[in-house]
Amino acid sequence: MDVDGAPVEAAPRPGQSLRTLLREHGATSVKKGCDAGDCGACAVLLDGEPVHSCLVPAARADGRAVTTAAGLAPDGGLHPVQEAIASGFGFQCGFCTPGMSVTASCLGPDDLPDLDRRLKGSLCRCTGYRPIREAIRESVLGPVRETGAGTPAGAGAPAGVGRSVVPEPARRVVQGREPYTFDETPDGALVLRVLGSPHPHARIRSIDSAAARAVPGVVAVYTHEDAPARRYSTGRHEHRTDDPDDTRMLDDVVRHVGQRVAAVVAETAAAAEQALSRLRVDYELLPAVFDPEEARTAGAPPIHPDRTPDDRVADAARNVVAGMHTGYGGDVDAALASSAVTVSGTWSTGRSIHAQLETHGAVGWLDDEGRLVIRSSTQVPFLTRDELCVLFDLPRERVRVYAPRVGGGFGGKQEIFTEDLVAFAVLRTGRPVAYEFSRADEFWRSAMRHPMRVSVSLGADETGRLTALKLDVLSDTGAYGNHAIGVLFHGCAESVTLYRSPVVRVDAEAVYTNNVPSGAFRGYGLGQVTLGIESALDLLAQRLELDPFELRRLNAVREGDPIRTADGHVEDDLVWGSYGLDQCLDLAQGALARDGEEAPDGWLVGEGMAAAMIATLAPRGHIAHATATLRPDGTVDLATGTAEFGNGTTTVQRQIAASVLGLGLDRIRLSHADTDAVAHDTGAFASAGITVAGKALHAACVALRERIVREAATRSGCAASDCAYTPDGVRTPTGVVALEDLAGPEGIVATGEEHGERRSLAFNVHAVRVAVDPQTGVVRILRNVHAADAGFVMNPAQCRGQIEGGVAQGLGGALYEEVLVEEGVVLNPAFRTYRVPQSADIPDVEIHFADTSDDLGPFGAKSMSESPYNPVAPAIGNAIARALGSRPYRQPFTRERVWRLAQGL
Repeated sequence: MDVDGAPVEAAPRPGQSLRTLLREHGATSVKKGCDAGDCGACAVLLDGEPVHSCLVPAARADGRAVTTAAGLAPDGGLHPVQEAIASGFGFQCGFCTPGMSVTASCLGPDDLPDLDRRLKGSLCRCTGYRPIREAIRESVLGPVRETGAGTPAGAGAPAGVGRSVVPEPARRVVQGREPYTFDETPDGALVLRVLGSPHPHARIRSIDSAAARAVPGVVAVYTHEDAPARRYSTGRHEHRTDDPDDTRMLDDVVRHVGQRVAAVVAETAAAAEQALSRLRVDYELLPAVFDPEEARTAGAPPIHPDRTPDDRVADAARNVVAGMHTGYGGDVDAALASSAVTVSGTWSTGRSIHAQLETHGAVGWLDDEGRLVIRSSTQVPFLTRDELCVLFDLPRERVRVYAPRVGGGFGGKQEIFTEDLVAFAVLRTGRPVAYEFSRADEFWRSAMRHPMRVSVSLGADETGRLTALKLDVLSDTGAYGNHAIGVLFHGCAESVTLYRSPVVRVDAEAVYTNNVPSGAFRGYGLGQVTLGIESALDLLAQRLELDPFELRRLNAVREGDPIRTADGHVEDDLVWGSYGLDQCLDLAQGALARDGEEAPDGWLVGEGMAAAMIATLAPRGHIAHATATLRPDGTVDLATGTAEFGNGTTTVQRQIAASVLGLGLDRIRLSHADTDAVAHDTGAFASAGITVAGKALHAACVALRERIVREAATRSGCAASDCAYTPDGVRTPTGVVALEDLAGPEGIVATGEEHGERRSLAFNVHAVRVAVDPQTGVVRILRNVHAADAGFVMNPAQCRGQIEGGVAQGLGGALYEEVLVEEGVVLNPAFRTYRVPQSADIPDVEIHFADTSDDLGPFGAKSMSESPYNPVAPAIGNAIARALGSRPYRQPFTRERVWRLAQGL
């Protein structure tokens, strides 16, 4: 076959797909997203026609021409659609982008009216599709973007904060040349595969591995008898004691279908999978419980009976991992009884999965010094390293963890799902080992969004001012408690704190079940609890015949108010760095009032809105270190610990340096997400890439300027106060000393750090107009508006993209996405049956920014990665309720549920 214009001699294995054959011969621009023909990440041209290479038998490529994203332009440059995607911010994590660009390269003017259908087989989890659609139209018709192209990352002029700077790797990303975890695997790497449990709860009596070990190419088989006895949590936080120690690498008790039973390490994937099929496991079945209410009821089978509060498990006998039972202001039931108006309801949310296009995975090896090295698709390389050191009793200096570009995360990669087994196998075999999740593995043994039941009662006086707020939350953490505590407390915190009520009562518990585990997911519990509170507020507005925007204005916290926790005490670390909720309410309300798409005849129309508040970083500290080094050639090397997975932090961090140092981006290089690069970084979660790591880098760059000036003063024999820094050099009384002349062979190095000990608050308001077809239950978004309090917006195009992506995930969670689980078995473990929104499902969202500047953020910026998700589903639910005159209480609001609601069923 011919690949990108070069002949390739290959002998496909029986049954091998074209995707794996291409990657084995160096075509790593062809990505693996699903291996089922559902996502389009592996798209190539076969004799000029776009195909999903995972579905094409490799033997069919014999004598044919294959074109990958790397070869779309014959001169090695960019195809017009790639150029448009790169310059138009048509990617975030970028994992889907090579395949997307291949598919889009075949589209012409006649395809544009039906563009959404043409993109049906290409999924993007990050962008919300708008910039992709615009890029395709531009490549066909010419410029159509509202704001024009961004500033190229390599531009010589300073491109500091406040400008839409294109990410530096944009051209490599669209061609598939930017490496992800499995694009650079060491020679001779062994393949690790895992046998999953077929039972939701069982004790392993024995495992007969003799036949598996006899398979040619099998190097090792590991079971619970080999694994470390130490228990830990897959969830990662700055303080490892934030999560329960309830997980063992390989356990003799399995607690959910799909849990690891044994691991096989082999020379090839085929040998590993054959060995898995030959393992014989004798199970003693144990009673299982799947309903969280039943799980905490007396007599329910305990799932982790040996865990104690010392393990951070509150009440193992009741399967309760964590609970909060608190309030302030007096007897909430009495306050409700004496209120002029009361409303109440119970809302429930289903499971949804991150569905990032790059699955979890890690590659490990021993370096020349015998150090353990792990390259991983992780949001938390430093926390992963630290836990591996605990598990294997290794000093930090003997372990290195780093992340290349990560193909999406959304909180799901704030976990250890592969790195522990890879490290164990490397240390045992002494050879490189790779473990990559399949798409089905993601459903069986990663983590989902916590399903919650949220009951809310509100009391108000005749004017609509709240008199009482009662909240009862039940969270299903599944078989393990990773993130159970943090999600529960965070979900109940800002959602309650957003509103001023004299009497508050919160009762909430996170409960073990024998379902697949839950974990960290964009919004971190706020989306679920916000659904209940914002829906109850809409009920109250209807009861009082008040405008829902006005009801929020009456009751929301205002700048200067004490920021109280659920027990009434004032948060010391939360401060009013800025306040933009009032602007967000005005902006969203004004935008919603304008005309939008017309509803089809016979459809019912309703409007809905919801608000949300979020702290700008995690509580109890989020630490980041950074360095800035002036090199002898006058360039500056930056180092941060933040992982880049579409969050855009690496671009903004370079802009921060450009602003402080006055240099063009072509003189600034950045390394990131490597435990060898800086002292520590808590990780890329809690939207901390700007508010913490960005502040650390800002401090390092300011310190570097000062050191440069001091060095120039020393060389010129004058006081530093007599010198002035400029991008060209330092002005001294005797002349200008060029930057190139100041740095010795080692350069001038400065460091910065931020501990995230003070947090601000950010706000988001979402508003929609929907049309509902009562005959089919279809919900169509006619107008889609989002107002965000992001402080000073450091890269407008990237920030807009983060909001669009969050809103798109919110729409998916509101209308389509649900992992169906029955008796612990996932019924739809594939993209074909789990509805990741396609381009046709996601309308453009009109975004407005509040005009604020935050006292705590760098240059006045706030975080804005996860918060846009939180108000979307309640806004849509409120709009459906007003269209139908009947309220939905179960999310997602699927066609079937909405149809039943419309029929009064």
